[in-house]
Amino acid sequence: MARSTTSTRSTTSTPSSGPRRVAVIAATPVSMFNLAIPELLLDKVEVDGGPGYEVVICAPDPGPVPTTGGLDLYVRHGLDVVRDADMVVVVGTGQRFTPDPRTVGAVREAAAAGKRIASICSGAFVLAEAGLLDGRRATTYWNQAEELRRRYPRIDLTDDVLYVQDGRIMTSSGYAAGIDLCLHIVRTDYGAAVANEVARTALVAPVRPGGQTQFTQTPLPPERGTACADTRGWAMRNLDKPLTLTDLARHAGVSVRTLTRRFHAESGVSPLQWLLHQRIERAKELLETTTLPMDQVAHASGLGTADSLRAHLVRRAGLTPSAYRTQFSRLGTTPEPVTSSAA
Repeated sequence: MARSTTSTRSTTSTPSSGPRRVAVIAATPVSMFNLAIPELLLDKVEVDGGPGYEVVICAPDPGPVPTTGGLDLYVRHGLDVVRDADMVVVVGTGQRFTPDPRTVGAVREAAAAGKRIASICSGAFVLAEAGLLDGRRATTYWNQAEELRRRYPRIDLTDDVLYVQDGRIMTSSGYAAGIDLCLHIVRTDYGAAVANEVARTALVAPVRPGGQTQFTQTPLPPERGTACADTRGWAMRNLDKPLTLTDLARHAGVSVRTLTRRFHAESGVSPLQWLLHQRIERAKELLETTTLPMDQVAHASGLGTADSLRAHLVRRAGLTPSAYRTQFSRLGTTPEPVTSSAA
């Protein structure tokens, strides 16, 4: 079972007066898929009618940049844009063992200046070469983990999770895990409601906990995934009810043991872990998008009492419900009703 991936040193950035500037470094040869993720997701963030991020792609040598697929991409900006960025993202590269010293230096200087640093897939090798992962928890794509561990033994490598945040340093595993990391960044900066809207716009899953495993060694046949998907959707529509493992298994039409096995193979966590995560996310969204009293937020999200809501939110987000609402709410003062429909 995957562990939690948020260190006690993780921080929430302070909102600025304008969009947060994000420098995405295309470390050559760059992965086109990795490179597209930050621009695709962060560029869709809108806050109070304006952009939440200003994303700029840069490279050590502006101009044609080779990709791992054999094509060239034209990148207009050099590494000088890193100096004016609030956050730096290093995406996957096919030359992870010998990163460009200029890229390493730019990332090291950015970290020293207090900027947030993130990597997707093999971009972690650049962060490691810059010394930013020494003594920190980090991750990378599972089939590169042993090489990263061998080359940089001071890293506390967790190779079975989607992403890790340790203070201002964030790392993700391969491919789609970069999507999860970017949504985590949006949630950290602007809250669950904004992140969920971005996910809906991009047609991706809004919430996959960082502690979810990268892959399963014995994946289920596709047809077996349908029952769990239907049951997850049903549970999402009934989060305010006291759902049990027996309730979930009954809806799926299987035994509790079979449900647990299939659910873990599909999602990387147990049914009750998944259910708790969704309830906390629902509570966060209600805190952001309504002015409901805390006991009603707790009831509507299935967390029971205001005390339970407080305990879970402090443990998961490091904020009390009131503090979370103060930081992320963008509403007026009119309470909004919450309804739940059973399927």
